[in-house]
Amino acid sequence: MSQPLSRRHFVHTLSAATVGLAVGATAAAKPREIQKAIMWSTIGVKGTVMEKMKAAQAAGFLGVEPMGAMNREDVVAALKETGLKAASVCCHTHWAKPLSAADEPTRKIGYDGLVLSLQDAKAYGATSVLLVPGVVNDKVTYDDCFKRCVAEIQKAVPVAKDLGVKIAIENVWNNFVTKPQQAVDLLDAINSEWVGWHFDIGNVGRYSPAQEWIPVIGKRILKLHIKEFDTRKMTATSPGAGFGAKFLEGDNNWPAIMAALDKIGYSGWGIAEQGGGGTPEGLKDLSDRMTKIFAS
Repeated sequence: MSQPLSRRHFVHTLSAATVGLAVGATAAAKPREIQKAIMWSTIGVKGTVMEKMKAAQAAGFLGVEPMGAMNREDVVAALKETGLKAASVCCHTHWAKPLSAADEPTRKIGYDGLVLSLQDAKAYGATSVLLVPGVVNDKVTYDDCFKRCVAEIQKAVPVAKDLGVKIAIENVWNNFVTKPQQAVDLLDAINSEWVGWHFDIGNVGRYSPAQEWIPVIGKRILKLHIKEFDTRKMTATSPGAGFGAKFLEGDNNWPAIMAALDKIGYSGWGIAEQGGGGTPEGLKDLSDRMTKIFAS
């Protein structure tokens, strides 16, 4: 037969339970491990590389995403002076000289640009390079784009492996990869642990909600571009008007997006690619709004 609890035992048990609840609440309140960075081309303040990085640091950013082929010494010096980290490097040739181009000389320029960007990333301590894989247009079909991208990226994989820097394919408005399963198909075809995804949250808004893409691509998401999109601003002739919303003022469902990222266990960089960073005040506003997004 069980014995009645003494008052002392009851108080001890209650205290232990209270401590357990407090620990659980603290764990639940733990902030997401997403660090704020900003894409280089969206730092609109005037000045040198050092001055721009100091402006980003003062606004509350912890990292930047330099472009490939910048003056390497300037970037390294500014990173060291400000304490900012290189969240990623954005390939500088992928739009003008895409890996999907019909002619081999153009593809070669694109490939060389990717290699240089990988080398830059190594020098800056970045772990990945953002790559637009190709462009579908009147001269390049989807299938041709797919095949050429796979071949060129596979060719670059040994370079990435040797440098210890991954290739992160980004979803953009290039008429290529407009559905989450297509992203998986492309990664499966490349078939390398050195290639993953640089998921742009705003870019998919034209096609389907970002939270529907995240569980499909899953842990292959290496980095994030944080960008707002508002389908209500889109028109038939100007879909790009959807990017004309500030953070938290579009129709991105940020709580659902953050919850989807939580489910795949994402941690790492969230990189702003958003208008409004033309002044120190604008950069601070971007940074503050990102803090709210990551807490949603």
